[in-house]
Amino acid sequence: MNIEEIKELRLRANEIRRLSIDMIYGAQSGHPGGSLSAADILITLYFKIMKVDPANPQWPDRDRFVLSKGHASAAYYAVLALKGYFPMDELKNFRKINSMLQGHPTIHVPGVDMTTGSLGQGFSTSLGMALAGKIDGKDYHVYTLVGDGEMDEGIVWEAAINAVHNKLDNLIMIVDRNMYQLDGNTEKILSLGEVSKKLEAFGWEVREIDGHSITEIYISIMESMQRNGKPKAIVARTVKGKGVSYMQNTHEFHGKPPNKEQYEKAIKELEEEKNRIMSE
Repeated sequence: MNIEEIKELRLRANEIRRLSIDMIYGAQSGHPGGSLSAADILITLYFKIMKVDPANPQWPDRDRFVLSKGHASAAYYAVLALKGYFPMDELKNFRKINSMLQGHPTIHVPGVDMTTGSLGQGFSTSLGMALAGKIDGKDYHVYTLVGDGEMDEGIVWEAAINAVHNKLDNLIMIVDRNMYQLDGNTEKILSLGEVSKKLEAFGWEVREIDGHSITEIYISIMESMQRNGKPKAIVARTVKGKGVSYMQNTHEFHGKPPNKEQYEKAIKELEEEKNRIMSE
């Protein structure tokens, strides 16, 4: 990628953060912290890497994506809308009664490949998709975004073993390592320790990156696409609540919407960041 392409993706990630805050504030419900930490990863996947067709969401040869940390749905829906899967106006209905865009992703939403929210099960389902691709002789990749708090679930590690056993080199797991979950810091609640070393011991090929560097995200995913008999993991070091000062590095906004004053401050800060990027 050249400098202008990186700049464009950074601006789109900033827009994802703004849209996420808008949606969560409008609904007075949602998870801003984990949505903001995942924005750069999601935008790079959908706008630079994945083979998808918004005009044909069920295209059999498309790459698959599973948001295993389903509570970050605001960022996910914002990316899907920007990509053209459904009208942008639909975002205003986030978490409203009878809305298509409920609190966790469901497969009736165009572009969503799996209903998620029960932590760990999205990752296991992505494994099944990758295995099906192998059996069917398809060349698509399956990408899954897993939260670090989610890795407390035993089902994640059962699936990790299974992926190695079945040589699922078409499966790429990205860990949103923002160090916080619902009740606090991940290391105080149930320490994950050296996540990369644990996955490597299981037989995964692992890379560690800055999860807010578009360049590092792009390079690590492109390198992970090689077919060598190993599933791939990218441990992305991120900041919970990235882009909004008072939401950063705290669990307080894991599932809490901003009030009016907080909302206005968040939008102001994101607008300032947008202007900084544009002036570079």
